[in-house]
Amino acid sequence: MLLELRAENYAVIDHAIADFGAGLNLLTGETGAGKSILVDALALLMGAKASSDVVRHGAERAVVACVFESTAGAEAILEANGIDAQGDEIILRREISQNGKGRVFVNNQPATVTVLRQLAPELALVHAQSETLGSFDQAQQRSLLDRFAGLSDDAVAAAYDAWREIQEKLGSLERDEQDRLRLLDLWGFQHKEIAGAHLTDGEDTELETERRVLANAEKLYAAAMSAYDSLYESSSSAETALLAAARQVDELARYDSRFNEPVQQLASARALVEDVAETVRHYADGINASPERLGEIEDRLAVLDRLKRKYGSALADVIAYGEEVAQKLAEIENRDEILKSLRAQLTRAEQEYRSAAQALTAARQRAARALEKLAVEQINDLAMKARFEVAVTAEEDSSSWSAHGWDTVECRIATNAGEPLKPLDEIASGGEMSRVLLALKVSVEEGANRASKRKTQVPRTLVFDEIDIGIGGRAAEAVGQKLKALSQAQQVLCVTHLPQIAAFADQHFLIEKQERQGRTKTSIRALTSDERAEEIARMLSGATVTETSRKHAEQMLKASR
Repeated sequence: MLLELRAENYAVIDHAIADFGAGLNLLTGETGAGKSILVDALALLMGAKASSDVVRHGAERAVVACVFESTAGAEAILEANGIDAQGDEIILRREISQNGKGRVFVNNQPATVTVLRQLAPELALVHAQSETLGSFDQAQQRSLLDRFAGLSDDAVAAAYDAWREIQEKLGSLERDEQDRLRLLDLWGFQHKEIAGAHLTDGEDTELETERRVLANAEKLYAAAMSAYDSLYESSSSAETALLAAARQVDELARYDSRFNEPVQQLASARALVEDVAETVRHYADGINASPERLGEIEDRLAVLDRLKRKYGSALADVIAYGEEVAQKLAEIENRDEILKSLRAQLTRAEQEYRSAAQALTAARQRAARALEKLAVEQINDLAMKARFEVAVTAEEDSSSWSAHGWDTVECRIATNAGEPLKPLDEIASGGEMSRVLLALKVSVEEGANRASKRKTQVPRTLVFDEIDIGIGGRAAEAVGQKLKALSQAQQVLCVTHLPQIAAFADQHFLIEKQERQGRTKTSIRALTSDERAEEIARMLSGATVTETSRKHAEQMLKASR
């Protein structure tokens, strides 16, 4: 849901902030006040193309920003683009300078327009008078159809992933012969070099320790024997001193029991000294000052160091690389057998994908007929006499396969008798496009409410700019009712000139254009209940608000509730 929208130095807007709420948010105001400017500002934050023309005269740059409630899908997009999430909200900001350059920030971190376009389908669908954004492309139309019928493409996605994995493995094996032989020769040499070394993990560490001992054999032998002499062998050794002390303390203990424990402590100390003395003596006996062994170790360490420089910083890395090369050699040497197996797996994977995709196509085609019927009723309620079709075309060639199936879903319409059905984006009238989109969204929501599953997500905020062009009376009231119905499941923002629609608002915002200090400025503010009645009365009667129009406005507000 869109929580806040702000604009600074944008077109005729000096500084404006709007806090939106759940349900139906309607924007009204005098013609030319700048209602559509705010919709265009939101479109920029959804990735629309920017122009330096939007920078307010005299300012260096225009800034538009908004705050959306976060979604799991949006957070995944942020993570994929290396952008940190910030709690339960997503902050989008875009700056456009006079020289045409711009900057994009998401959660106050530098980003790109591409990221905004990736986030747009997850956050909002903006239908402006000037253009239909890419959010309502064929992928979005497919998503709407799936939502309408509660369809899931999980089975197709799993089959597609399995097919692609096997296909990629086949591709890596089906290299040209020269490349295959080159790799075979390289990997063969590497395998022979690593396997021939007969490596053991941790061997280099053990050899380094032994080398240090051999290189310092005389010094270590002298130190060990000196320690043995000081601890045990000499007449002034620690063991001799402890023995003499023990005799004296034992004598004390014969007369005073307080020395019984010290006697035991001295006995323990003598045992400890004897253990250490035996350890250093054993170590000295084991020192082998062998130049031949030292040479062997030096040669072995040189081999290990060379392998580590080529294949990994640690011996474990070299061993792992050797195992990987051995596996690659096995794959290449058994290439024909592996290719045969993979081709058989690919055939099975293709069959499984086709089966899943065909089932999804059939379900979509059934859903399309139901959506067509419901959408036509909704469209014709909005002062339009139109024929409507949802075309589901299966592109069964593997080049058209995707995780969503192989279907092309396209909504087509003929708004005048005798005209052929055309894609929605070829409708000339922006007002007609808005109304068709509204009718389609309402139809989808009604269908989704009946569906047992809701796997497919649609934008949580829907924006319609001047949806009421060319309608009035009962048709206008029908548009208001449909907007109200749609807003029960999603947040809706709508710019309108008609009081019949404005009466249904959950939040009503007034766009005002005023002249201050010789400059025209546009502002936006939320209306209270009394102010809403006054604004609807103005929309009914024009410049002069009469008591009759006020009463009529109050009746409309009461009826809408």
